[in-house]
Amino acid sequence: MSEETTLGTIQVSPRAIASIAARAVLTSYGVVGMAPATVRDGIAEILNLENVYRGVDVQVVDGQVVIDLYVVVEYGTRISVVAHNMMESVKFAVEQALAMRVAEVNVHVQGVRVSDDD
Repeated sequence: MSEETTLGTIQVSPRAIASIAARAVLTSYGVVGMAPATVRDGIAEILNLENVYRGVDVQVVDGQVVIDLYVVVEYGTRISVVAHNMMESVKFAVEQALAMRVAEVNVHVQGVRVSDDD
């Protein structure tokens, strides 16, 4: 994302947007954590080959942000409600921080985790 002003240019990297989105996701009720988007990302993370922003993929298309989230949710929660809450939370957080329209927030539930009762 880039914006021209009279004083110069403001650029926000997709990594910064991913950071904002990840924070919003991890504070959402019912979310246990983030998951790698692809097997390649998972292997890279395990081998520490590259700095992967786990679970968040950001693209800027025609001046609009498209965000894909890959998450693990808590067993026993209503997945559709958790996903809708994440969508709203991420959209709000990114639009507030950037004053840029979020076109899509897509949630991909990669797993469900049962919490230990101990």
